This record gives sequence, structure tokens and C-alpha cells, in this order.
Amino acid sequence: MRRARDCAGAIRKGNRMSEEQLKTELVDAAGIAQLDVDALVTIAHEGVETSDPWRKELERTGEFTGKLNEIAIQFSPAGHKARRVVLVGGGKADKFTQDEVRKVAGTATRALKAKGVKTVALVLDSLEPGFAAAAVEGAILGDWEPDRHKSKKEEKHLEKFLIAVKDPKALQASFERGRWLAESQNLTRELVNEPPNLLTPLVLAARAKKMAEANGLECEILDEERMRVLGMGSLLGVSMGSAQPPALIVLRYRPATPASGDHLGLVGKGVTFDTGGISIKPAEGMEKMKSDMAGGAAAIGAMQAIARLKPSIAVTAFIPAVENMPSDRAQRPGDIVTSMSGKTIEVLNTDAEGRLILNDAITYAKQQGCTHLVDAATLTGAVVVALGFVNVGVFSNDEEFQAKLLKAAKAAGEKMWPLPLDEEYRELLKSPYADIANIGGRWGGAISAAMFLKEFAGETPWVHLDIAGTALLEQTRPFLANGATGVAVRTFVNLAVSW
Repeated sequence: MRRARDCAGAIRKGNRMSEEQLKTELVDAAGIAQLDVDALVTIAHEGVETSDPWRKELERTGEFTGKLNEIAIQFSPAGHKARRVVLVGGGKADKFTQDEVRKVAGTATRALKAKGVKTVALVLDSLEPGFAAAAVEGAILGDWEPDRHKSKKEEKHLEKFLIAVKDPKALQASFERGRWLAESQNLTRELVNEPPNLLTPLVLAARAKKMAEANGLECEILDEERMRVLGMGSLLGVSMGSAQPPALIVLRYRPATPASGDHLGLVGKGVTFDTGGISIKPAEGMEKMKSDMAGGAAAIGAMQAIARLKPSIAVTAFIPAVENMPSDRAQRPGDIVTSMSGKTIEVLNTDAEGRLILNDAITYAKQQGCTHLVDAATLTGAVVVALGFVNVGVFSNDEEFQAKLLKAAKAAGEKMWPLPLDEEYRELLKSPYADIANIGGRWGGAISAAMFLKEFAGETPWVHLDIAGTALLEQTRPFLANGATGVAVRTFVNLAVSW
């Protein structure tokens, strides 16, 4: 049996989230003139007439037009206790959705904390509950920085973010939901950004278990021997080359009063580092392969939010966690492995490892009673060629279930685009030596990868999210720091809550 390296320090270091969250609060907009804050933020739309002489002058000089995420600051404003009033562009008023609210709040947070501001109040005119939720999400997501391992951290940070609305009591529940959701998304971002020497499969399992204990979830960790007994030869084949043992993380949420017999399974790829194995990747950019567990981290973050929001459907997350390394024990191109389903797989490329661990997790999820499955995985570079860094690739064997997920994604502000799974693509995965090959050639790579997973989903309604192009942000945006995005967390949670 392989032994894990000493990870105690990494586990201890990894448990620091809640005490660092930005303090947020809903307040009554009737008293905004008396708010004692460093900055009072208002949203100004493009092309909307104003009686404010300061804004009129800014528009006349072209310094502010109201375009999305523009910023203008006025110091010592008359009639306000706030030290400064800030205009943030909201874009066109008729296109101002929850997604724009989220971005505006994030932009204000990041721009003002960079100037040393400590306390901010954002004025929201709308009474739409989703706007209050999106505003607190944007502030918490915008405040987060990927600097946890820097010996000297940025000293400029926000301490408090207030959201001023006309009826705080009516919006409190939505506000709390937004706060919980953003904190869970930041948990996912924190996990994805962790370096691979500190986040091995067993450390990821320990972090998931700690989260579960804190939120009242059941947690089970299947070790290597247990997976071998269950026949997970496909998953274990990937982990063979690493000194780090694999783990299958199972997180269970059960509602007190289920609305139906439906059982949602969330499956997340958890490759804590991917060298490609024997089919080794190029050196350039390989450091980003610490994020190859972004799907698994999204499932963990989503389960934290689900535990707090308590939907009426049973939800179980399955995160197969492995490290894909080359060694004298590593899986070889040409190997044939037997999956938990009994299907044999010819491994033509060891860098197509995500589908090899996901198929056993999908089979196990079905055995555990899941009636509907969604998986998220940084699965293929081909999906980036197809959709760039904007949309998640979506594949499904069930149109109704896919429509439900896309509706949840749209409400969450996460861009996703469906791609085909016509039966003709199955021909790409034929093998003369096994039931199926693990790659289908150069063309349609994202589709053949999804087609591989479809083989194991069988008749169970299933959606596959290829998040390879959206899991990482390489350049800071006005509303979000670079690094992990936490994509799919909000969609997972919306899907469960709106079931």
C-alpha cells in the first residue's frame, strides 16, 4: 500500500476561510446621507438623463459615460456623511441584470480597496431580491485575492460592505443566500489555487471532510483498497504512477422532508496535478495543471452552499481524486483496464485521464441511487478551441434535463453552450482490443470525450460540463482577481435549490 507524504501542515494551513470573509450587511436606503462610510457607491447608467451637476460635468468632459464598470470619485460630497461618493457605470439600463449587478459590486470593491478604502455602501434602487443577492456575491467575490501563500500580503483591504435598499427585511433571505453562495464559490477558488505539493488527493479529502463536519453533511472517503474491491480499475489505473494514494470523496446531503424520490448526483474531476502521465504534457503551462481538480472543487463548494440553503432534493457529490504522474509504475499507452461497470477500456493516451476516473465515479453514483447526474471537469483543450474562455461546453443524453440545467446556469450568470452528442461520434471510440478506447482522435475532441462518459451514464439523465476554458482567469478583471473562478458552483446550487 502506498503511503502519503506528510501532509499535516498542508491540512492545517488549508483551514482558514470563514474568519477572513468580508463583513456584509443590508441597511435602509432612507438613511444613506447619514451613512458613516469611506465611500458611498451609486450606479449610473449609460444614456440616462441626470440632474446631478457633478455627473453632468463628467459626461461633458468624457470622463464618465455610464459604461459598465467605469468609475468616478467625488471627495467630500455635500449633504453626505460619506467621505466620498463613487459613480460606477452600470451600462444600458434595459440590459442591467443580476450579472451586471454582480460585476458592478465587484468592480467597486476592487477599485476602492486598492485606494485604501475600508468601508463601502452600495445603493441599490431595485427591490428585486436577486439584485441584493448578486450585489453581495459581487462584493465577496471581488474582495478575494489569490495571495494566501505570499509572505507579505497586500495591506489594502475592505473591512465592511453595506448594501442600501428600500426594504432590508424583505430582501434579507435573498441577501443571505447570496452571501453563502459567494463564500462557497471562494472556497472552491481557494482549493483550485492551492499548489499541488500542498493539495494532494488525501489533503483534498481532508479539506472536504472538514467542510462537511462544519456544515452537517455526511462524508465518506473511499481509499485505494476499497476502490479495488469495488472494481474501479479505470480510476486506479490513473493513480498507479503516483506516490500519492487516490481517494474517492463522497459528500451526502439529505433533506428533512424530500419533495420527491429524485436524487441529484454531482460528479467532479479531482486530478490534483496532471503531468499527462507517460503521454507527458509540454513543460510550458504545465504549472496550471494544479487546477485539473476544479470540477471536484466546484462540487465541494456547491455542497457547502447546499448544506446551508437546504433544498428539498437529496444531493450527493462524488469527487474522484488522483495525481497523474509518470513513473516505472505508471499506466502505459496500450494498457487495457476494466472499469467498475465491467466495460474494458483501451488506454491510447494517458493524458486523457479525466474520463478514466469520472466513469467509475459515475457508475458508483448510479449504484448509490442517483437518479440525475451532472459532472464538471476540466476535460479537454478541444472545448477551448470550440468555445474559447467564455462558455462552458454542455453535453447531455436528456434534452429536458439539459434545459433545466441551462436555466439554472442562466439564473446564476454562468455562460454555457450546448454541443452535440450524435451517435455517429461513438464510432471515434471504437477499439479492436477493448469495449471502448479512451480517445477518439484529433477532430471533435470535446465531443468524443463527452461521448465516452455518456457510455457509462447509460439511461440515467446526465449532463456533462467541460469547464477547461472557464475554470481559470489568467488576467485580473475589474470585478475579479486572476486565478480560479469557481465556475459551476452557482449552477450546481441553483439546480438543486430550484428542483
